[in-house]
Amino acid sequence: MAEDNKTNNSSEEGVDPTRRRFLKNTGIALGGVAGGSLLGGLLVGQSGKKEDSSSKESASEANYTEARMFFTRFEDFVILEQATERIYPEDDNGPGAIGLGVPYFIDKQLAGKWGVNAKDYRQGPFKESEPTADMSSLTRGELFILGLRKIDEESQKRFKETFAKIEAEQKDEILTDFADGNVDMKGIGSNKFFDLLRSATLEGAYSDPMYGGNRNMEGWKMKEFPGSVASYTDMIEEKEFIKMDPISLTDYQQKS
Repeated sequence: MAEDNKTNNSSEEGVDPTRRRFLKNTGIALGGVAGGSLLGGLLVGQSGKKEDSSSKESASEANYTEARMFFTRFEDFVILEQATERIYPEDDNGPGAIGLGVPYFIDKQLAGKWGVNAKDYRQGPFKESEPTADMSSLTRGELFILGLRKIDEESQKRFKETFAKIEAEQKDEILTDFADGNVDMKGIGSNKFFDLLRSATLEGAYSDPMYGGNRNMEGWKMKEFPGSVASYTDMIEEKEFIKMDPISLTDYQQKS
């Protein structure tokens, strides 16, 4: 590492001082963008202020894998967050869907093969009345966009407000009507969409964290589920219940 630094310093000798100043101000010379953004780096460099320690802590705690891949429209993602949280709410036992990262799990699934029904038979004819998610002419990604926007449409029609801003009881009322098939939707019955949403929510809460949900394995901890244990041979003869810290598939991967 020390040799690399020396190499970098010697290579800067012929660099135009104006360019060098720009690189330092933007944080590129330090291996990244200072202050979390290009603009932030410029402002910090120009003002001469030191970076706040709280911003360093928040940056180190941030999970940069949690970025939207499928939902390009932020409003749709917010509806997804609120809907999954009502299906799997936070309580005294532990975090809810949002705390477990379920919306990001669903986002990643929709951005992959599952979202485009890549492994499903996609030739018609399709079921015209009450089609399921696997028998619709629409992909799962299209169904999620359609369903989430329908949820918000119902909220604005009934309560004159977006789904994210209405009360919990009002959200439950709308979702219950979806679950009972009482909301008219094109392409799929509202109850079938709710089934799809609920299944994806539970999968995100209890899947291996490597897939984007079950943040910090909190879903498993609430169930006292040990996770991806390779073998139980060392404890199979034990008479008492053994409480184990859960193990993720990522724990078996080489770290360095």
